[in-house]
Amino acid sequence: MQLHAAGNQDFGDIQVHWSVLPSTFLSPEVAKANNLQRSKGIGIINIAIMKENEDGTMSPMSGQVEGKVSNDIQQVRFLAFRRVQEGDAVYFIAEYQYSSGELMTFNVTARPTGEQRDLPVRFAHTLFSD
Repeated sequence: MQLHAAGNQDFGDIQVHWSVLPSTFLSPEVAKANNLQRSKGIGIINIAIMKENEDGTMSPMSGQVEGKVSNDIQQVRFLAFRRVQEGDAVYFIAEYQYSSGELMTFNVTARPTGEQRDLPVRFAHTLFSD
C-alpha cells in the first residue's frame, strides 16, 4: 500500500513533476506556513515545472497550472493551484478531498512562462487515510 505517489512526464527539454500525498503527512508547521489544512480526507497535489539546462541539470520554471480531479464515479472537482516560491524552487500546490481507498484521476495542464504550448499530464492514484 503506497501512501504517496510521485512521477514526471517529459516534454522535450521541459518536465512536469507531480506528487500526491495525504495532508496529514505535512508537519503542522509546514501546513500552517503554506496555509494548508491538515485533515484526514484532504490530499495535496504538488506540481513543479522543470527545464533541462545545457549541462543536464534541471531548473525550476514559473508559469501557471490548472487542473481537475475526478473520483471513480466521475465526480469532478476543479483544483485551485497556488504558486509557492521558496528560494529558487517554484511549485504549485492544491488541496482536494478524497475518501480512503478511492481512485482519483488527475488531469493537470502546466503552462510554463515563455512557452507557447500547454503541457498536459494525466495520472491516477489512490490515497489511504493514515
